[in-house]
Order: sequence, then C-alpha cells, then structure tokens
Amino acid sequence: MKLINKKEFSLTEQELKDLRKNGYVGPFDLYEPEEIKAIWRKERLRLLDRSNAIYKENTISENTNIANYDRHLDNEFLAKHICKPQIVHKLNSLLGENLICWRSEFFPKYPGDEGTDWHQADTFENAGGKPQLIWPDSTSFGGTLSVWTAFTDTNKDTACLQFIPETHEEMFYDEHKEMEYNPEKNANLERNGERKGFFGYDYRNLQKDPDWEPDESKAVSIEMKAGQFVIFWSTLMHASHAHKGVSNQMRLGYSVRYVPSIVDIYPDLEEITQFGGRVSLENYGTVVVSGENMNPKNKVKIKTMGGNSFKGFMK
Repeated sequence: MKLINKKEFSLTEQELKDLRKNGYVGPFDLYEPEEIKAIWRKERLRLLDRSNAIYKENTISENTNIANYDRHLDNEFLAKHICKPQIVHKLNSLLGENLICWRSEFFPKYPGDEGTDWHQADTFENAGGKPQLIWPDSTSFGGTLSVWTAFTDTNKDTACLQFIPETHEEMFYDEHKEMEYNPEKNANLERNGERKGFFGYDYRNLQKDPDWEPDESKAVSIEMKAGQFVIFWSTLMHASHAHKGVSNQMRLGYSVRYVPSIVDIYPDLEEITQFGGRVSLENYGTVVVSGENMNPKNKVKIKTMGGNSFKGFMK
C-alpha cells in the first residue's frame, strides 16, 4: 500500500493563520463535481434503508433532523468520507494527531426554504438542555471543527453558507438558556427582510444581550461547487441564505464534526433529546480518524489507520 505524505494535505502556514484569525478556511476541492453527483445518485437510495442505522425511526417520532445524524456509522461511502486524508490531515494541523469524529449530519435546503439564522455552538447544549461535548478544564474554549462538504452546487440563490469572520473566540449566545421547539410559531421569522429560522426554534432566545444584532455588513457568503468543502469552528457566527427557488435543485451539505479525542462526548447522556424527538445513544460510538482515543470515557465505534486507509467498517 502506498502511504500518503501528510504534507501534501496539511494546511499551509497561511491557511492555518487564516483559520486561527477568521475562524474558517477554504473551500478546498475533494471530489470532482460530476463524481460527487454520480456518487450521491446511488447513495441517497442506499440511505433510505435504515435497517442498520443506529437511531431507529420509532424513537425519532416525525422528526427528520435527528434522523440525519451519524449515517457514517451505517453507510460505507460516508464512513470513508469522514476519514478522507484530504480532510483529516488538514485538521491535524490545528487539532493534533489524536482526532475523533463525533457527529455527522445532512443539511438540505429545498427551493423556497428559509435560510438558517445566525448561531454559534460551543457545548451543543442549546436544544437538548445538556452539554453534548466538554473540553478539559485546562482549555479556555470549546466547540468543534466542522467540515461542511457541498454535495450539490451552492450559491447565494441556493442557500450557501454565511460566516462573520473573527467571531469564533467570543460567544454571543448563552447555551444554558432554553429554546422552545415550536415549528409553527417559528416558521416565518425574518432578519433584515430575509426569512431565517433555526429548525423550529428561535435561536435569538439564547442571546446574552436581547438587543444585540450580528453585524451582517461583515458577513461573507461561501459559494461552493459540488465536491468542495470548507472548515470552520462551530463557535464562528454562521448562517445560510434562503433557497430562492431560482434553481429547482435542492442544496445539500454534509457536515462532519471533529474534536481532539481528549474531549468528553455526550457526557452522562443516554439519549439525545432535541428537535421534537429523541434517540438512544446505546449503539452510538465515536470514530477515531487519526492517532488514538485518549479519553477512556468515550465509546469508540470505529478505529481507522491514521486517515490513510479505512479499517473496521461496522454495520
């Protein structure tokens, strides 16, 4: 087997500097546009089969958000995707060698769908009421590095991502506050004339200062071709445009979340409760995408070989 030179995929000094300063870096090429489109035509049909999914439909109720979680644990293409060296080696540049994937999820936007409102995530406590990840006490800040891959072309008209650079080191929201899950009430929220909600919640309920407004004059839109990915801190102010319906094509993003293996994942939790549904964590496990698991509290589902090859796929 030919070993991959990590220097080929590591972040350059300038890219690392940009990530530290702005909170994001990219986009980067991963798949050719026609390649990912062909792959997705097959995989979307395979994903309809939930017989090996770790979250069973009868515990999800009618909610689709949680059903999108962690399909890398039962789909081979997604399992290999999260371990791509083009991704993992870039993350190693900032987070070190011992790295785990703790969640993945799909983010579709259909023609006419509202945008996603500005938000940040540190402990991911905001919807369920309990922290989903906790960094060691010796660290001053948490969050996760998200790798968002465009499975379809995405631009301002088709709900591309938005970032406000340099906002990742200050939390403007208090994740201890409560949000009410009420899709009907929160279906037509607006910000500056654009429909922007948060999956049935009003994320503005978490603002530390109720009168504060994000400075959208500094926002950048992240347009991507199918097959490209961008890396950003979950604590960065991020959102998405609405899908204006100019194109009949849905926008599909696949977000994968990574942290050093020392971070506690789902501490003292037996289930995830959010978005009007709940799922048991009985069959859940993290994926070691490089190095070793340095935290015995974390349940490991799959271990790979440093991101260079894929081993141990489990259905």
